[in-house]
Amino acid sequence: MTRHHTQLAGWALALAVAAAFALLGRWQLQRMHQKEALLAQASQVRAHPRTLDEALGRAQTLQWVSGEVELQPQQILLDNQLREGRAGVRVYQPARSAKGHWLLVELGWWPLPPDRQLPALAPITGRQSVRGLLAPPPSAGLRLGPPMSATAQPATWLATRIEPGAIATATGRRDISSQVLRLDPALPLGYARDLDVLPNTLPPARHLAYAVQWFGLAAAVLATPVVLAWRRRRVRRQARTALP
Repeated sequence: MTRHHTQLAGWALALAVAAAFALLGRWQLQRMHQKEALLAQASQVRAHPRTLDEALGRAQTLQWVSGEVELQPQQILLDNQLREGRAGVRVYQPARSAKGHWLLVELGWWPLPPDRQLPALAPITGRQSVRGLLAPPPSAGLRLGPPMSATAQPATWLATRIEPGAIATATGRRDISSQVLRLDPALPLGYARDLDVLPNTLPPARHLAYAVQWFGLAAAVLATPVVLAWRRRRVRRQARTALP
């Protein structure tokens, strides 16, 4: 009876672990499909441009927009941003649209030296004609610690992730949009940039590879008790055969 209970417990544990691995694999597949859809959408948005204020009133994930904004003398430096293998920060400034909507404008990427000394960048201010991709902020990854902290420079914050609530509190712009305007790289404004919609994150193919690994682990966990049970039966058969 004890052996039977032990076997049942082993099967229950194997099923639980395999189910957990399968759920992780399914989550990776969902992330793959989400990012594939985002890439497909990004390739089509230029064919349907909108004004900035019109786009801010829509729920669409990605939109190609143009308009005028008034940039404010405040800066958010998003840390841990890679470009061509170099570490740096992405520079954001709050801005007000022609109809009074508030949002963050991504001005581009700036490299950090080996000692990680933050750049002393003069904010770009005043009314500017802009165009670019209205999109969600970069993926946050693991949310560890506070999202942003003040720096020695006035009206400048170092951020580990873009959280509209924290930015609204710091900048005093309570109604700031949860989307950011990523400027067209062709505009002579700001710093080095591109319109990669998956910066600093895994591409769809990597999610597929991880999904295959998780499903493989689930299969291996289920196969282990099957193999052990088969071996036990084989040993018992051989023992009975060996009896005189």
